[in-house]
Amino acid sequence: MNNKIYGYIRVSTISQRDDRQWLAMEDFGIPKECVFVDRQSGKNFERPAYIEMMEQLKPGDTLVVKSLDRLGRNYDEMTQQLDIITKEKEAAIVVIDLPLLDTRNKYGDDLTAKLISNLVIQVFSYVAETERNMNHQRTMEGLAAARLRGVRLGRRPVKKPAAFAMVREAWANGQISEREAAEKLGVSRPTFHKWAHE
Repeated sequence: MNNKIYGYIRVSTISQRDDRQWLAMEDFGIPKECVFVDRQSGKNFERPAYIEMMEQLKPGDTLVVKSLDRLGRNYDEMTQQLDIITKEKEAAIVVIDLPLLDTRNKYGDDLTAKLISNLVIQVFSYVAETERNMNHQRTMEGLAAARLRGVRLGRRPVKKPAAFAMVREAWANGQISEREAAEKLGVSRPTFHKWAHE
């Protein structure tokens, strides 16, 4: 039985590019037809290409990812997926950015190798989530500092057109609907609704 090697690429936002991940897969020698790619973000782990790849992954196969966070968005997701890959699927995992996380040929009867792999998985999963949390915290702190400096964040508020009072009165008298009022003013219905109830 021939063991196969698969690659998995995930970009978590539409604006992110997957070039570096593709180059890493090519450098590793993985054929394009064996690389699965998800280009979406989500609150859960429902990624069609990942699910398809996991269905094909058999005992003795190898899964290659560029970085550990491609497997999940947090510590629990990463460790859960690593457990599924290495224990349930009995496949090997290689994380290109973390050379210590290469479980190929280490899952024989060698209990020490299993222990070391599990420890490495736990530590790096923890580090990846901690880094993500710190990035989020830095972003929040940066936004708070910008607000303190008086920087406006978000969209500029839409100014009420000069005809607003007249259109609102027609709406209040039942002469036009909320949708018609919004169209006359060139704004969305929710915007007109908000203005009308201020």
